[in-house]
Amino acid sequence: MDQERIDRINTLYHKSQAVGLTDAEKEEQAALRKEYLEAIRRNLRGTLNNISIKEPDGSITDLGKKYGNRE
Repeated sequence: MDQERIDRINTLYHKSQAVGLTDAEKEEQAALRKEYLEAIRRNLRGTLNNISIKEPDGSITDLGKKYGNRE
C-alpha cells in the first residue's frame, strides 16, 4: 500500500474525530482500512514464510515449506 492511501486513511480518521464523515467517506474509509489490513497480512505471511528453525537435533525446518503458502 502506498503512502498516499495511508495518508488518506489518517485524514479520514482525523476528520471523523473532528466533524464526522459523510456516508461516502465512511465507505471509503472502510475500503481503505480493509486494503491496509490485507497488505499487512500479506507482508507478515511473506515474512513468516522465510523463517527457518534450527531444531535441537541440529536439523533445519523451513517453516515456509512446511506451513507456508496457505491462502
